[in-house]
Amino acid sequence: MTSQPYDIRPFAPSDAADAAEAYRAGRPHQVTTPEVVSWQAALPDYHLLVAERAGRVVGTVRFGPVTESTTPHQGFLNLSVLPEHRGAGIGTALLAAGERRLAALGVRDVHGWADGTPEALGFAAARGYRQGRAGRYSGLDLTAPLPPLPPTPPGVELRTAADFLEDPYPIYLVDIDGTRAEPGDLELDDQPYEGWLAEIWRRPDQDHTLTAVVLADGEPVAFSAAQTDGRHTYWSAFTATRSTHRGRGLAKLAKAHALHRAKARGLTAAYTHNDAGNTPMLAINDWFGYRVCAEEWKHHKAL
Repeated sequence: MTSQPYDIRPFAPSDAADAAEAYRAGRPHQVTTPEVVSWQAALPDYHLLVAERAGRVVGTVRFGPVTESTTPHQGFLNLSVLPEHRGAGIGTALLAAGERRLAALGVRDVHGWADGTPEALGFAAARGYRQGRAGRYSGLDLTAPLPPLPPTPPGVELRTAADFLEDPYPIYLVDIDGTRAEPGDLELDDQPYEGWLAEIWRRPDQDHTLTAVVLADGEPVAFSAAQTDGRHTYWSAFTATRSTHRGRGLAKLAKAHALHRAKARGLTAAYTHNDAGNTPMLAINDWFGYRVCAEEWKHHKAL
């Protein structure tokens, strides 16, 4: 197949299923759907190019400016190619096309992730990317028994994000506070509320009925956000606690309730991603029985 030509072109809505497959091929820990791919492609600062070969989309590159970075001219870029179509220059062409578009948008420094395999890490290094911090994917078999729910402390109440559909602003405040404590390479401003609504709250795979929210004295102080592929797989998108209530086990409590709800729903596998230095959340995941199933490495390049 290496002799077959390919084209790099903008994403079209009819590409969504193939683009999602290219993203997930060989990576079951990546949870996405065609609906999410189409939704992301319509976001104002998210760009998507595809590689088409023999009438089929076999790879994608996703990129754009990091609009919340306090350091100007920062961008993100990630790419995927179906395993059987690698080695033909498609990944190199996608990468070059994405970098050209980023440069035209004023981006000077690009950040992306590479799978923790010799092939992916070698690909990034050969194209001028410097390796940075590590991230870990962990999986949990939801057909096996879960640890029992931790006791709910006095004055604490468990609800779901579906209870906040009319006014999700209290959830936003928890999210923003939790994001400030996330490890990362870039200093970020708080995401504006309207942007959070568009890019997080209204994601098509966001399941508000599985997302557990912890209230203390009637106010949301922690949550564990759930996304699903609509079939069998649960993704723990973000678990956060307000800085004023950390150290009380509320993140663990929220995640426990979200996982128990996912299991009761009939979902069979759960996945999550953490920075390798996020020891508090890694310890919580170990308690639930999550096991590391893959790793990836942050990379950086000056354009």
